[in-house]
Formats: sequence, C-alpha cells, structure tokens
Amino acid sequence: MQKSECHRGVQMRNRLTDNCDQRTSSSAQVKHGTTVQQSKSSSSTSSPESARKLHPRPSDKLNPKTINPFGEQSRAPSAFAAIYSKGGIPCRLVHGSVKHRLQWECPPEKLPFDPLLITLAEGLRETKHPYTFVSKEGFRELLLVTGAPEKAVPLLPRLIPVLKAALGQMIPYWKIPLEDVLKVHVDDEVFERGLNALVQLSVVVGPALNDHLKHLLTSLSKRLRDKKFKEPITTALQKLEQHGGSGSLIIIKSKIPTYCSICC
Repeated sequence: MQKSECHRGVQMRNRLTDNCDQRTSSSAQVKHGTTVQQSKSSSSTSSPESARKLHPRPSDKLNPKTINPFGEQSRAPSAFAAIYSKGGIPCRLVHGSVKHRLQWECPPEKLPFDPLLITLAEGLRETKHPYTFVSKEGFRELLLVTGAPEKAVPLLPRLIPVLKAALGQMIPYWKIPLEDVLKVHVDDEVFERGLNALVQLSVVVGPALNDHLKHLLTSLSKRLRDKKFKEPITTALQKLEQHGGSGSLIIIKSKIPTYCSICC
C-alpha cells in the first residue's frame, strides 16, 4: 500500500511539472512573437523609404516623379493603320515569292480619289509593314488610272500639306538615341517615299502643281545638304521642271538658287 501511494504521488508531481513547463514554454513563445513583431515594425518605420513616406522632404516637391519618355509605352495606332485595319483601304497585300503586289477589290479607275488618294498619302509617313508598302504602291497605282489628272488636281490643296509632312517627317522621340535627343532627325525612308510620291504627282497634274511647289521646296532644300540625297533630290527637281514647265523653274530657282536647269 505504501509503495502504490508513493508511486501515485510521483506521477502527480510529474504531471504538475509537465503542465508548468508547457505554460512556461507557451508564455515564452508569446513573448518571443511579440518581440519579433515589435522589431519588424520598428525596423520598417526606421527604413529610409518609410521615413520619407511618413515625413516627405521639402525637395520632393521640386523633384516629382516623371515618366521616362524613352520607355516602351502603349501607343494608339495611327489614322492610316486604323483605317486599314477596319477595311477602309479597298485593296489588300498579296505576298509573292519575289515581290509583293496589291489586289484591289474593284478596278482602281472606278474608285473615288476623295478621300482615298489623301488617305494613301497620309500612309506614306508610316514606318511599319504592311502600311508602308500599301500606302506607297496604292498611291502610285491610283495615279496611273485613266482620268487621274481630273481627279487629282482638285485635291492638291489637301494633298500638298500631307506630302510636306512626309518630306519633313520627324522620327518619333522613342526611337531617338539618348545622346541625339537635341538633334533634328528625319526618317530617311519616309522622306524617300514622299519624294517619289511628289514626282509621281507632278507627272500626273503637270503645271497645276506650280502654285503649291514653294511649300515643298523648303524641305528639299534642307535635305540637299545630305550627300546621300543630293542626287535623288536633283533628279526630282528636274522632273518637276520637266512637267511643270518654265513656271516651275522660276519657283525652284527662288528657293534653291544652286539648282541647274535641264535646259542648260
């Protein structure tokens, strides 16, 4: 009997000791968790960034965050691209093994030039395929149809500003290298398409272009300084004189005195 009672007493003491240890460990865990949370909160509030958020510096008002103009940003499609994607251009690009071509929905001579010819001229400023090909080839083919002079001449007041924009096309700022931001850049391919379109228009409308010629010669005069374009511009001026007659020569010489007439 004494041994059993003694054994029971030992078990009771062990249970009490275990309960006490569990309570002590749980309280220690709670204290440790509280200490960790306090240390995290104190470290977060003591960081420089959080301190600036809670207490902004006076200089922050003078240096606000700005958008990086050279970063990739979502840009809305151009007017020509939007019209083309909606089927507003009555032709489609046919990819060939050697070269591409246009397939018109109906014969081009049956199409109204207004506003199709102007829309195609606006597309000359595009820089992405297939817009570049569709615009330049569509403009060329439309001017080859029967009755093109009668349809194109009334549109000259609206066509000339569009061609002038193509001849003076500026490269979008996100394409300009950082070190050349302050320099004037012109997209060479757009300029070439605009120059070819001007010659094609001159062949069709003839002397009717003379009244608008002075608005285009400024861009040509500036690009004559570039050796790469000196020969094609000179050839284009000769075409303008050839199809514009003596009246065009006077206008060309007034804007580009160094030009030599084809009659010389």
